[in-house]
Amino acid sequence: MTTRSWRTVGVVAGWQAAVSLCYYALFSATTYFRDAFGLSRTLIGVLTAVATLGYTLNLFPSGAAVDGFGERRVMLIALLGLTIAVSLLGIAPTPLFLFVAAFLLGVSYAPGMPASNRAILSSAPTGRESSAMGLKQVGVTAGSGVASLLIAGVAVLATWRWGFGLIAVAAGGYALVFAASYEGGGGSGEWSRPDLRAFRRNRAYLLVVLAGLFVGATVFTTVGYTLLYADELLGVSPAVAGVVLAGVQAAGSAGRLGAGSLADRLGGGARAAATVTGGQAVVATGAFALLGTGVLSRPLALAALLTVGVSILGSTGVYYSCLTALVPDDEIGAASAGGQTAINAGGLLFPPAFGYLADTAGYGSGWLLLAGCAGLLVVVLLGVRRSVSVGGGV
Repeated sequence: MTTRSWRTVGVVAGWQAAVSLCYYALFSATTYFRDAFGLSRTLIGVLTAVATLGYTLNLFPSGAAVDGFGERRVMLIALLGLTIAVSLLGIAPTPLFLFVAAFLLGVSYAPGMPASNRAILSSAPTGRESSAMGLKQVGVTAGSGVASLLIAGVAVLATWRWGFGLIAVAAGGYALVFAASYEGGGGSGEWSRPDLRAFRRNRAYLLVVLAGLFVGATVFTTVGYTLLYADELLGVSPAVAGVVLAGVQAAGSAGRLGAGSLADRLGGGARAAATVTGGQAVVATGAFALLGTGVLSRPLALAALLTVGVSILGSTGVYYSCLTALVPDDEIGAASAGGQTAINAGGLLFPPAFGYLADTAGYGSGWLLLAGCAGLLVVVLLGVRRSVSVGGGV
């Protein structure tokens, strides 16, 4: 039985950081992939979409495995799979090999949200679920931020490929720490397909899933193109661009902690989480629109990117708090898979579209596309608030 304590929450957050270190290393190396393999901006979007596709296809099987066998076993297998996949990215000799490794990376990352969401809800101190979820989601931005700094730093000293090797070693090491530190909970004892019919009758849950489409569109595209935008339009070196991306991720970490704490102060539950997420989406809409003007000075563009980090990258913790508050505890794995599938659908569709707009009409058009997505997110979350009672679920 998992102990409810902040120490256990920290172990789970560390696991989230380790798996995100592996997965987001792909996004942190887009500049180097472009130069090494001659990839266009559009193909960079396709590369990240291939990883997202692998991620998406394995979500429901992963969620069912978590509900059936408990989260601990699934989390260990996922981290070991990511260690292998990130190693393959570092030795990729051809674009085809690179794309295949990216797909395997996504498949291995898929158990992340279903497993870690269940782990957090079983280990968070009572009444602090949103804060704990926010802390766990900081692992995502912390891992991806470290990946940006590590890939860029190693590339300056040697080659970007060595950065992937160091990430693989770090992830493998944390797998040992996690195995010794986390007990986990049990499951039903068998793998079974989730019953989605009950979810279809839950209007608030369906709206949160729809909101996930726009969360994914904005988050994945921002992470995938900040590096190239800083390199090509702001005129900084690839190493400095990596620092910019790390800064955006750090801002996202601060946003996740603040958003989770605010949601708890507002009473917790789905309504409070939807309120906070909606407020962050309003701020993100303005920041994306500002970037879309295309005539910003470097300091103003950097400020807008950091605002995007605090707002939309900082929203995923309360997004998952909202989603998991709407379903029974024994369905969290499958329910998380549903929300993450919607997020990944946004990650599949919008990065290539952003890349195409950047290639044909300039980055400004791409940022305006994301401003529209963030605006639609606000509208959907207003619907969520109307569908749930104060401080609770449906």
